[in-house]
This record gives sequence, structure tokens and C-alpha cells, in this order.
Amino acid sequence: MAYDYRNKVAVVTGGAHGIGAAIAGAFRAAGAAVEIIDMKSGPWFVGDVGERADLERFAQTVVEKHGRVDCLVNNALPLMKGIDECSYEDFGRALAVGVAAPFYLTKLLAPSFAKGACVINIASSRDRMSQPQTESYAAAKGGISALTHALAVSLAGRARVNSISPGWIDTTGGAPITGPDALQQPVGRVGTPDDIAQLALFLCSNAAGFITGENICVDGGMTKLMIYHGEHGWTYTP
Repeated sequence: MAYDYRNKVAVVTGGAHGIGAAIAGAFRAAGAAVEIIDMKSGPWFVGDVGERADLERFAQTVVEKHGRVDCLVNNALPLMKGIDECSYEDFGRALAVGVAAPFYLTKLLAPSFAKGACVINIASSRDRMSQPQTESYAAAKGGISALTHALAVSLAGRARVNSISPGWIDTTGGAPITGPDALQQPVGRVGTPDDIAQLALFLCSNAAGFITGENICVDGGMTKLMIYHGEHGWTYTP
């Protein structure tokens, strides 16, 4: 589906690589002016979303440059550490990047939201399922999932707010993953950043005008696959 975002302004955090870069590129290809904040050096605002001052300077730059925001995508990635190695400071840092930053940037930009504005928070299928030693990341993604429906209610009439929960997305840019890693997915493949970018374009469009407060899982069906020892080739070896 073709989308027209000409004369629109899209803001993407963590937009220099991976899913964020795909989302930024998709909005740009659809005609939007795109503003990115990322710690990686490049032709965008270089800053750390985990730092309040950087968020404030970034928001001010966006508003001074464009005067409006149509789409805000909170994508920056929190660190993943488990209970055995994650320090108090590490855990706080994960929540700062993964939950506090989306909240605060939304707050800073809300006065400049254009009519029909939309916020997209990038959560994760780990907001509902886990592997061992992933507590900091899981907590951050669970937090942004809950933040999504809270913001949707608070910003009713000003912006729609939804979240996307990606499953396994291959951000390496290499050849498609094949073999068991792909075949275990009910759709038969691993996801790509474009799978997430296309949903972001849809959710920010008028076609999704009746959708808000939702968390849409894009994981090839993996969270729906029930796994039992001894079935369908799965075995458990403790």
C-alpha cells in the first residue's frame, strides 16, 4: 500500500540503524520530513535519549525547525541484562531509555502535535514472554506497553498512541536466515525491519484512524505456538 506523508513531520528515536532506520527510511520515502536522535554519529541529532537534557535539546530543535510533529516513533533500544549480572544502575538505565524517554519526549512534543498526530512505541514480544537473564529489557518493554494505553487515554483527541511488539527481526542486513531458525516460525521466515516499518506507516495513517491504545505483536506467530516436550520435534534438555 502506498502512503502519502508529504508535508508531514516524523520523529524517530534510535533511527540510525536496525528497525529505527527502516522506519525513518519508510517515512522519508513516503514524503515526510524525518528527524532522528541517535547516539551513533551521523547527519542527525546525536544524543542519548536516556539523558533528560539531550531529549529537551532534541525536542526544541525539532519544534524550532518544523513547528509541528505528525508522527513520533519511540524506538531507542534499552540494554538487556539479567538478574545475575544486572546492577541497580543498569536496571535504572534500561528503564530510562525504554520507558522514561518515550514518556518525556512525548510530553515535550505534545504541545506541537498536529491534528491527527500519532505516537508509535516499539515494545517487544518479550513484553509477554521471556528467556532467562533478560530482566532489564523485559521490564522496559513491559513498561512501554502499559505506557502506550495510558498515553492513549490521556492524549485522547490530541493523538492516537499505539505500540508494536516485534518478535525475531533480523537487523543484520545479510542474506535471509534459513533452516530451523526460519522454519520454526509459523510464517516460515524470520522478520525484517521493513515488516515493522510498514506497520508503523499504516498506524500513523488515516486508514488506522479508529485504532488507539493497542499493542500489535508482529512475530510471525511465535507467541501463538504452543511447545510441549516430545511434540513436533521439540525436546527439553534441562
